[in-house]
Amino acid sequence: MSFTGKYELQSQENFESFMKAIGLPDDQIQKGKDIKSISEIVQDGKKFKVTVTTGTKVLHNEFTIGEECDIEMLTGEKVKAVVQMEGNNKLVANLKGLKSVTELNGDIITNTVTMGDLSYKRISKRI
Repeated sequence: MSFTGKYELQSQENFESFMKAIGLPDDQIQKGKDIKSISEIVQDGKKFKVTVTTGTKVLHNEFTIGEECDIEMLTGEKVKAVVQMEGNNKLVANLKGLKSVTELNGDIITNTVTMGDLSYKRISKRI
């Protein structure tokens, strides 16, 4: 299953409490909470390019499955991580105390980020 496509955010759960917990300033949290971000994914075999545009903020990450890479986090900090593929539709990464799981089912992509017992969930639909 290919992840390639553009996805628009449909809904999110625990956005404000999670963003506070990772240290995002309140003004950024307020600006970001109602914006429908667009995620664009280009998959070429095991190589991925992911661009997430939320208003004026653009997050761009490139990685190859199973290889260490630099991932830019929501806070702007870059951390080393290894992204793994589970099955043919799930990407899993552990970055600095966070676990990110991105699962593709048909035209719906679900990203769940967990830190301790706090989870943030984003559901986006292919456009």
